[in-house]
Amino acid sequence: MNTDEILLRRAHAADAHAAADVWLRSYAAALPTVRCAHDESDVRDWFARVLVPQYETWVAVTGNRTVGVLVINNSELKQLYLDPDWRGQGLGNRLMALAKQQSPDGLSLWTFQVNGPARRFYQRHGFVEVERTDGQCNDEREPDVRYVWQPPPKPPAG
Repeated sequence: MNTDEILLRRAHAADAHAAADVWLRSYAAALPTVRCAHDESDVRDWFARVLVPQYETWVAVTGNRTVGVLVINNSELKQLYLDPDWRGQGLGNRLMALAKQQSPDGLSLWTFQVNGPARRFYQRHGFVEVERTDGQCNDEREPDVRYVWQPPPKPPAG
């Protein structure tokens, strides 16, 4: 699989269903021990009514297939999910580069403590753990961790 053949573009209303399907497949594969707090129809509705129209939502598309989704809200990386077949191919790196390009002053995000692969991915991309919770404030009631990325300081002009 060649990530050079993947187009990263802003999501349109017509992309909501396919983006939700990527989220559902990825969640099931990456988080088998975490209860999904919402059923498939609720997730699709959330993408169609909230994420795509109200947030900065991007999709990764190859041919006519959506294989990745990125959602940013101001400086918060809300969602970064890949089709399980595309993990480890460099697509996550491309989506992270896009997120940093769109939020050059810094990003924060939450992930579940149990999601070791995601935590290692964020740490490789310069995110630093700043907070842990017992999960009582998320829908899944799963302990989570907050990460923050700050860009390197700009060299002084002159």
